[in-house]
Amino acid sequence: MIQAKAYAAQSPTTDLAPWDFERRAIGPHDVQINIAYCGVCHSDLHQIKNDWFPGIFPMVPGHEIVGTITKTGSHVKKFTEGQLAGVGCMVDSCRECENCKADLEQYCEKGSIGTYNGRGKDGLPTYGGYSNNIVVHEDFALHISEKLSLAAVAPLLCAGITTYSPLKYWKVGKGHKLAVLGLGGLGHMAVKFAVAFGAEVTVLSTSANKEEAAKALGAHHFVVTKDAAQVATVKSNFDFILDTVSAAHDMNMYVSLLKTNGVHICVGAPSTPHSINVFGLLGGRKSVAGSGIGGIAETQEMLDYCAEHNIVSDIEVIAIKDITASYARMEKGDVRYRFVIDMATL
Repeated sequence: MIQAKAYAAQSPTTDLAPWDFERRAIGPHDVQINIAYCGVCHSDLHQIKNDWFPGIFPMVPGHEIVGTITKTGSHVKKFTEGQLAGVGCMVDSCRECENCKADLEQYCEKGSIGTYNGRGKDGLPTYGGYSNNIVVHEDFALHISEKLSLAAVAPLLCAGITTYSPLKYWKVGKGHKLAVLGLGGLGHMAVKFAVAFGAEVTVLSTSANKEEAAKALGAHHFVVTKDAAQVATVKSNFDFILDTVSAAHDMNMYVSLLKTNGVHICVGAPSTPHSINVFGLLGGRKSVAGSGIGGIAETQEMLDYCAEHNIVSDIEVIAIKDITASYARMEKGDVRYRFVIDMATL
């Protein structure tokens, strides 16, 4: 077994605190990564609070993991010691179902295994990246370019791929009008990718004071959704809306902003269900869709694209001791745009 130290939640009602535990021993196809940085995702907070489903405690959050390979199993072929590597939202899948064979492990028919708050094939809980190390099968580790800031790459492993994947699937690009709903950790990456792909990008936000920041990221337009007059100017205007919001919001108003055949793509995950008036969809053959993360191959594609085009997340690096305060700030939207933990502070 491998000794590890981390910050963990012991229950849904306790703050994260130091916790020592053991990782599994390295198998023949495993790599051990010394974690340098771990991004802080809104889903970390949802899961430690049991907002979505009952969790497995103690829980070590974190699925935006970057660091250095320190050990490799005897049969590892994809990595060598000393290389940079990353781990995203999953660490395994069945490998056998139709989706897994199609490089869609995130949609594994038997359920992909989460980097944390899941159970491995050995039945033991998985523990995430708010830790000094992690052991993972080489097939679920990712190559990280040395061209980019390592800390700023970390959020690409969730916020990056969560927005890259639907934009690629729906082939969003030149000639499309895309609205990005919400300008947070996911939203700012959506803007960067969509602009890079050639789309005309509008940011929809309840916060008027985010306009300058949206334009600085490359957005062409900005609409304050609390201003009825501004909203009226974009009725039936968008080919796609990429909805990154993880709080309750009025889906019907946003559906009205779609063109005929428009698609509202949900990537944020509120803790309460949406309510949608079907007549708003019938009136324009509009669709509401969802998209998760990408598979391993697509995530590597995204990382390579970012290295080639110099795309990273905008981050604020924090010490692990400040995680509870950072969660409070995150809930208020007080971060531009992703907290990343410097694991050297553990």
